[in-house]
Amino acid sequence: MPIDIDAIFHETRGRNFELFEEHVNPVFVKVLRTLGFNRSWVRGEGAYLWDETGTRYLDFLTNWGVFNFGRRHPVIRGALQQVLNSDFPGWVGFDAPPLAAALACELVKRMPPGLDTVYFSNSGTEAIEAAIKFSRAYTGRACTIHLAKAFHGLTMGALSLNGEASFRRGFEPMLPDSSEVKLGDLAGLEARLALGDVAALVLEPIQGKGVNIASNEYLLGAQDLCRKYGTLMICDEVQSGMGRTGRFLASQWIEDLRPDIICLSKALSGGYIPVGATITRRAVYDSVYDTMHRAIVHASTFGMGNMAMAAGLASLAVLDDENLTERATELGARFRSGIEAMVPRFEFLKGVRQRGLMIAIEFGQPESMSLRAAWAMVNKMDENLFAQAIVLPLLDDHHILTQVAGHAMPIIKILPPLNINEADVDWFLGALEDVMVKLHKFPGPAWEVLKKLGNHALTAKRREGRVAAS
Repeated sequence: MPIDIDAIFHETRGRNFELFEEHVNPVFVKVLRTLGFNRSWVRGEGAYLWDETGTRYLDFLTNWGVFNFGRRHPVIRGALQQVLNSDFPGWVGFDAPPLAAALACELVKRMPPGLDTVYFSNSGTEAIEAAIKFSRAYTGRACTIHLAKAFHGLTMGALSLNGEASFRRGFEPMLPDSSEVKLGDLAGLEARLALGDVAALVLEPIQGKGVNIASNEYLLGAQDLCRKYGTLMICDEVQSGMGRTGRFLASQWIEDLRPDIICLSKALSGGYIPVGATITRRAVYDSVYDTMHRAIVHASTFGMGNMAMAAGLASLAVLDDENLTERATELGARFRSGIEAMVPRFEFLKGVRQRGLMIAIEFGQPESMSLRAAWAMVNKMDENLFAQAIVLPLLDDHHILTQVAGHAMPIIKILPPLNINEADVDWFLGALEDVMVKLHKFPGPAWEVLKKLGNHALTAKRREGRVAAS
């Protein structure tokens, strides 16, 4: 009997949170309910989501940057339909898949000079794992350096490069030869590299956590130090790549930057089929696959699937044909000017960090006495709480999905699809202005919601404390 996915969807939709809580992740369901994200989504198209009431939402979360081209893009969808309708076999095992070869060629065209070889995997964290292994094989060294506040994935190798301790708690020990340096601190980086045991420096040109943009001077200086001490530079472009910042790669904003390895994923999937890519120099690649006996020494059962490769090829075509890289620059400037115009009007609003459509909006302590007291109260309850005062009303009152930029950061991040329009930008700017007006009224309804959330957070902290003590 053929399976009826549509029927399963409709039968499950009313009980999905209950079933997910029972059989998958009850804590995550609790978070969704507490924050009001327990919506029943029934449709996605372009930059929008619809819930079961027919309400349209603007998706500026985009699953952390997966949907650069929006949802259900017809070109990407059509490419996948062609694969489904074909008789062409996939995952033969001992094969050189044609679509993988074609996608590798297209990616290499977009890389800095010298990066000419591609390894395909299934995710960003797998792309990072490959980069770690490749750098070890090439240099004969074990140590990998990452930056404070870095995020490179949650598998064990990638987790060892995570700049946030809360992600590592309970999973230690990490890789024994990993260490952290501060973004912008070239002296500290050189002191560590001078020990002579570092295989690779792994960094995000623009950090996903907080949208911290590395300066040209730092990145070029880090490159010079890596070359001086025989260390590879790995650029994690999993979130910042694929046109997100107004260049194909965020690192390409710096003309003379030549990383040894680039990692891509997220938007390369087209929003359909997971795929990761690690692009490097032939000499680095050959240090791994150095004999016929080691031809598949690093491999993935589900790598290079026809659907994933087709999604990647179609995504690149959409990026080029619709001029979305240039579009990201234009619309990013519209966001920036609109947000900066609000800064003098609202005490909590401190500024914006932006490159293309990778945008962080920063908040901070106000000047007036009553608002300072409100700020102190909220941060005393939970240092993660204030940004929710923006995220929640954007969702509830204005139907826009956004995210907190990172742990203990009074910053929200938006990652809009690259094919949004000017009206979508203005929708967001109008919503942010309304939220700011209401947040600057203390006491008021916004602060009552925050107080409620804060009490939930305090209860959770006490519970965790009791568990740790037992």
